[in-house]
Amino acid sequence: MVRTTAQRDPEDAKKMHNLGSLRLRHLDSNQIILVPTPTADPNDPLNWSKRYRWYIAVLVSTAIFFCNFLAAGPSIVIAGVTSTFFGPPQTNPNFVADISKTAYFFTTTALMQGMGTLFWMPLIIKYGRRPVYVTSFVLYTACAVWSGASTTYGSELASRIVMGVAAGAAEVLAPLTISDIFFLHERGTVMGIYTCALSAGVSGGIIVSGLISIHYDWRMIYWVSTALIGASTVLVILTFPETMYRRDESVTSTDTQIDPSTMDLEKSGSEHRDNVDTKVTSTSADEVPERISYVTSLRLYSGTYTQESFWKLFIRPIVFLALPPVLWATLVMSGTIGFLVAISSNVAPAYTTAYGFEPWQTGLCFIAALIGSFLAIFCGGHLGDWIADIHTRRNDGIREPEMRLPAIGISVITAPLALILYGVGINNKLHWICPTMGLALISFSIVQATNVSLVYTIDSYRPVAGELVVTQMAFKSAFGFLLSFYTNPWVEKSGYLGAYGAMAGISGALLLGVIPFYFFGHTIRNTTWRWALIRKFVHWNDDREVGE
Repeated sequence: MVRTTAQRDPEDAKKMHNLGSLRLRHLDSNQIILVPTPTADPNDPLNWSKRYRWYIAVLVSTAIFFCNFLAAGPSIVIAGVTSTFFGPPQTNPNFVADISKTAYFFTTTALMQGMGTLFWMPLIIKYGRRPVYVTSFVLYTACAVWSGASTTYGSELASRIVMGVAAGAAEVLAPLTISDIFFLHERGTVMGIYTCALSAGVSGGIIVSGLISIHYDWRMIYWVSTALIGASTVLVILTFPETMYRRDESVTSTDTQIDPSTMDLEKSGSEHRDNVDTKVTSTSADEVPERISYVTSLRLYSGTYTQESFWKLFIRPIVFLALPPVLWATLVMSGTIGFLVAISSNVAPAYTTAYGFEPWQTGLCFIAALIGSFLAIFCGGHLGDWIADIHTRRNDGIREPEMRLPAIGISVITAPLALILYGVGINNKLHWICPTMGLALISFSIVQATNVSLVYTIDSYRPVAGELVVTQMAFKSAFGFLLSFYTNPWVEKSGYLGAYGAMAGISGALLLGVIPFYFFGHTIRNTTWRWALIRKFVHWNDDREVGE
């Protein structure tokens, strides 16, 4: 357990564009300082109960899990889907070629999940989280029904494309929501759950879809998914409030104090915020707004949150790639997730050729991937926070975003090892556990490495975290889309050993890019921030400041 305090130097709270360099521990007491500083407003998401904030985090993570569940799950029964739209192999001499056409159902969805974020993000920043959550999830549920009921190739493809656009909103909304409702020192742990859901959704979808295919037609996958996604949509509509907060217009908190009764860590029965309930009190009670009602909290429109133009909100994610920390983190996400896409794109024929597995048996191998994802929640989330806190203590309470980067060293080993195990196992037809261990380790590496690198960049550029996530998600989807086309020809030309050996080398090189950022990240961030291109398109308005 740790002690926390809302006390913060007023001058620190007013600093703009500090790029994540801030005091996180009190100089004298060594208590963790709550960043952002909570206000005295009961409607401030940072003042919501910890139980409720965790409920929201789990809800948005469950939502992204189900988005990827349906986006990737039906790919395990691609042969059955092809038979429905083009005829069975017994009567269709072009069946193998038609499988490639059917693959567009899944590759276009994955592509549009990333590209769709470019459409959603300006709306999320301008009008808040809730209207986009509700709209996108209602649309996603409708697309699940549409896909399950489609009887023509064109209709199915159109439904999957629109589904990808709808699902893209959840990918960027979840990390923003978590950043809205959790403090800086809590963020890595909670984000670990999000990145786990991002990866586990693919594995879970493949496992369940494979099991459904044993006794049912592939359309049953969509009906089961519709029920699950529909339930999530109802919970979003009825229980998810707006989490975006105008902190610059709120009741000032520079005069806030700690309730002395919360300072004793040994007292039982107290409610805790990060194990200590930090109660914020205002010196002017008349200024404190009233708590809004439940019905009011569910309104779809609550005003605009920034005066920045839609053009700037749209172009910023593209220009973000010019910043070295963002480019590196984007390549880490694209490489780790992209290589899982490469595995998934030919996993069914690979296991069938090497081991004679049925689709449902191949799907069960992804249980290992789920286990890897769950294990990485701790190694990518809590471990990163713990390492960062150790460095913060040694740095007289000053936190730098680079302080969590050493945690990624685990994935420097596990990501290349995963691809080697998979390639060698399939190539030499070793026991099926060998490539399956590769599935577990690559899923572990996705969650672990992606969480560390993503939280690192969010800490560095927190006010524009939305555009930052769009940059990484869009590039990741484009890279995965390309790999889905080139993996099979690559394997045919170089063999499993050569292709996945090369991928192992690439992933290792990308992850080793952490070294210059760990030692020189502060200088790199501040130097590149002054570039003319960055000043024009990336610097944000003061109304985007969030108190950190």
